Amino acid sequence: MTYTTDNATRDALNQFRQFDADTQLGLLWFGYLDLKDQLQPGEGPSVSEPARALYDHIAALPPEQQLQAQRDIVNGANADCTRLYDALASSARLEVWLLLAQGMEQGRIIQPGADYKLPESTNEFANRIQQLDFEQRINFMRSAVVDMGTVKQEGRRV
Repeated sequence: MTYTTDNATRDALNQFRQFDADTQLGLLWFGYLDLKDQLQPGEGPSVSEPARALYDHIAALPPEQQLQAQRDIVNGANADCTRLYDALASSARLEVWLLLAQGMEQGRIIQPGADYKLPESTNEFANRIQQLDFEQRINFMRSAVVDMGTVKQEGRRV
């Protein structure tokens, strides 16, 4: 399910999907930093409780496994965290990534190193995202994270 409603957002989403998992994770992190002051509080318990459960599961892992769990979700790997993610409603998926970003700020979740820089190949993409208005950025982020997960079998998402 994709929430994009205009060509600019749809094109950005298609470009985002071409990046590798680590680059997508970096872009989500920097996207969160860009939007965090404008984000509204989360949904009700039906969204926040399942999202919190997956977040707590990931937060309990050692740092390298936290990173691998995030990569697995992005790549649709056949792994516990991906299956848990797949069971979430779309709003809960967005909430998971918000919680992960907040966990990075709090030091509970592994984050890109202080010297981490996105690959140069993302410069055009970052400029494209910066041109979107707030609602378009939210729609982009929601679409990006909702489409993640979905365990792949035989090279295809199911």
